[in-house]
Amino acid sequence: MSAEDLEKYEAEMELSLYKEYKDIVGQFTYVVETERRFYLANGVNLVPRNSDGEVYFEIHMTDAWVWDMYRPARFVKQVRVVTFKDVNIEELEKSELRLPDEP
Repeated sequence: MSAEDLEKYEAEMELSLYKEYKDIVGQFTYVVETERRFYLANGVNLVPRNSDGEVYFEIHMTDAWVWDMYRPARFVKQVRVVTFKDVNIEELEKSELRLPDEP
């Protein structure tokens, strides 16, 4: 496989992932961003932890979808993430999730 073929494959996978995201975003309540991944979830619990003066975060998500084009199954029942980096959690407004009106 050439570098050009690999780039084309990755571009197609990314586009497919974006289309999947657009199709399913309305089923979720939260967007969670970590330094490594982007998630959609219906349940999120963020727990700050302290170990020997180091602060880290433990995030538990339920009914989640993971933005990862190399992952064969992106829908997961439960996710646990531990990170020392920033975590962004946003609750989606239901108006953002409304399906477009039919013509």
